[in-house]
Amino acid sequence: MMKFGVLGSGQVAQVLAQGLKAKGYDVRIGSRDPAKLATFSKASGIPAATFAEVAAWSEAIVLAVLGRAAEEALQLAGPAHLDGKVVLDTTNPIADAPPVDGVIRFFTGPNESLMERLQAAFPKARFVKAFNSVGNSRMVDPKLSGGKPTMFYCGDDAGAKAIVGQVIEQFGWERADMGAAVAARAIEPLCQLWCIPGFRENSWGHAFKLLRS
Repeated sequence: MMKFGVLGSGQVAQVLAQGLKAKGYDVRIGSRDPAKLATFSKASGIPAATFAEVAAWSEAIVLAVLGRAAEEALQLAGPAHLDGKVVLDTTNPIADAPPVDGVIRFFTGPNESLMERLQAAFPKARFVKAFNSVGNSRMVDPKLSGGKPTMFYCGDDAGAKAIVGQVIEQFGWERADMGAAVAARAIEPLCQLWCIPGFRENSWGHAFKLLRS
């Protein structure tokens, strides 16, 4: 199975790393400070290392850091270690400012996306946006009364999207390919929509589903 390197030490990174391992992938997880992943690594059996070490080892990468730290994390991983590799981008451009009536603020505008910025900064990587529109508790094998939820994804490279689409299905989702990287301008704001019931009603267990005729 493919070797996945997960960049990030937070809950999203840990959940996705464990999910990938459970589906049979070879997984390592990276952090600026790998020591803070010692407890997780011991409990999960997933080795921890620096961003650069994990990126160099991997065949595909999951970017699971705060949006405002995404470009820096990839620079620390080493641009040469990203060349030709799938980068599953889970990040959202969430600003530091507090939500307004449950609507989180973005540091991007409506006609741009964080993933497009990252793709421009690292043109040899093969970015695919996914897993940015749901909470970490529902990312792997979601159990919802309405059936399988939909994971929207996009990217410029068809081969990279095929790999990510397979992961989406293995994780128990119905996949919906929204096309090229420009679609991240629509997919990233799904995070804003998803968060509104959480902030307004303390309800965080939902996911989106695309219904077709």
